[in-house]
Amino acid sequence: MHKLGTIAVHGGQSGDPATKARAVPIYQTTSYLFDSTEHAAKLFALRDTGNIYTRIMNPTTDVLEKRVAQLEGGKAGLAVASGMAAITLSILNIAGPGDEIIASSLLYGGTFTLFSSTLAKMGIKVHLVDSTEPDNFAKCINDRTRAFFGETIGNPSLDVLDIERVAEIAHEAGVPLIVDNTAVTPVLCRPIDYGADVVVNSLTKFMGGHGTSIGGLIVDAGRFDWTNGKFPGLTEPDPTYNSLIYTDAFGEIAYLMKARVHLLRDFGPALSPFNAFLLLQGLETLHLRMERHCANAHDVATFLTGDPRVQWVSYPGLPTHSSFELARKYLSKGASALVGFGIKGGYDAAVTFIENVHLLSHLANIGDAKSLVVHPASTTHQQLSPDELVAAGVSDDFIRLSIGIEDVQDIIEDIDQALACTK
Repeated sequence: MHKLGTIAVHGGQSGDPATKARAVPIYQTTSYLFDSTEHAAKLFALRDTGNIYTRIMNPTTDVLEKRVAQLEGGKAGLAVASGMAAITLSILNIAGPGDEIIASSLLYGGTFTLFSSTLAKMGIKVHLVDSTEPDNFAKCINDRTRAFFGETIGNPSLDVLDIERVAEIAHEAGVPLIVDNTAVTPVLCRPIDYGADVVVNSLTKFMGGHGTSIGGLIVDAGRFDWTNGKFPGLTEPDPTYNSLIYTDAFGEIAYLMKARVHLLRDFGPALSPFNAFLLLQGLETLHLRMERHCANAHDVATFLTGDPRVQWVSYPGLPTHSSFELARKYLSKGASALVGFGIKGGYDAAVTFIENVHLLSHLANIGDAKSLVVHPASTTHQQLSPDELVAAGVSDDFIRLSIGIEDVQDIIEDIDQALACTK
């Protein structure tokens, strides 16, 4: 097996089989010709493999799926229209009305809302627990529990999930661990190596890396036993496919195939082939960019730590962070690019800082090649109640930085001059 840097450039493709093109072509088509009526019937019955309709599969997207699956160390991948689509399908694939999920409370604001509100309307109860104490997951387990969910690094709290321990608790309960690896990418950590069963990523962030394309991806580790009686959707006949049973038909990738041919078919959050192409361009430099992102972020966090105008700094790569030891275990190659801090002067000072940066871009995103800044309490986590903000690790003075790949001295100089405006 090739190393990650080589997979990022070559994974899933060695030249286009149809045209011999070396670059991945953009197959900008909705549908595909059938060889015969028999061929078409076999494809629709899932008795043969091949392309039917771009809502479910596409040759450009196929390379992206294979490449990310290889990077994450999984068996198969499914690309969808956004990171939120990936998270939503990952849950709906195995949970329905009356079922329950146990998730970390340290989540991206959109995921928090999905779990606390939208899934509840669909009859799926989500228990949000403080994941800094992994045993909190165990306290909520019952016979309706269908999955655990967490983020490798909580966004924006930046607490590191103890993946190995949480996976052990999940497996003792007979349920899978789903991990959102967006803020880290497989270059820094592969959750599957530590026991995760499903990994989701927002490709919009570091993997795309240039703020041009939205996309998401689900990776199936291919190791979980779905036949333990808790997941009838995978083990009982599907009437929409002539009573096909996913675990019988697809074995170790039953979970991933059900998400593709059932949920992607019916809900339709398909990734554009053009976006798949752009995301593949980003992946080719992922391993190089992450090294620079991490180095720059560490330098910025160190600068902020020593600045008297700063009240506190949150960065798991610093010994002062509560997750530092977990970061040493799971993020030995770097603690990613997110840095949180609070300015003396609270909310007003935070607003003044953001309104006076020049190089940093004020917007709601992470993982861009450019350095970014946002005030989570008034934007990404605005919809949370005061108690929920506390649970998510978001305070009024909290500023989140996503450090880019510019010259780090220029980044620090911009932060320094904006801090000077807060006096």
